[in-house]
Amino acid sequence: MDQFDCLCIRLRRASRALTRLYDEALSETGLNIAQLGLLFSVWQAQPIAIKALAEKNQLDPSTLGRNLGVLERRELLALSVGQDGRTRIVTLTQTGMGLLVRAAPLWEAAQTRARERLTADGERTLRTLLALLEEDEPDLVAGSRESSNEVS
Repeated sequence: MDQFDCLCIRLRRASRALTRLYDEALSETGLNIAQLGLLFSVWQAQPIAIKALAEKNQLDPSTLGRNLGVLERRELLALSVGQDGRTRIVTLTQTGMGLLVRAAPLWEAAQTRARERLTADGERTLRTLLALLEEDEPDLVAGSRESSNEVS
């Protein structure tokens, strides 16, 4: 198997490069792009239960819980007990909102750099391909359409 021909490995490498671009842009805030995404998700839906937030971000609840703990220790989020006593609710604090506002133009600059790197046609193509992959299309999971019966 040629690892550089593996769609998953290539996508992961590209994802790490894109993540680096955003993380560098956000570095002065002390946030990485994953943390900014969580803060934004909470802001959009607050108050939101951890389970619903995990589903929204396609994260395992225990992984999300660890990530939320970091943001809670920085006093960017508040966790409370829901009405049923079993559910944990997440809300954005004023400090978190302030950091989200401060990070927005930095994120926008990274977004612009990424778009410039891709070009408009490349961005459209990437968004189309990502939508296909996120739908878990069987042909893409099994292998390429041209060589799905080949074995390396």
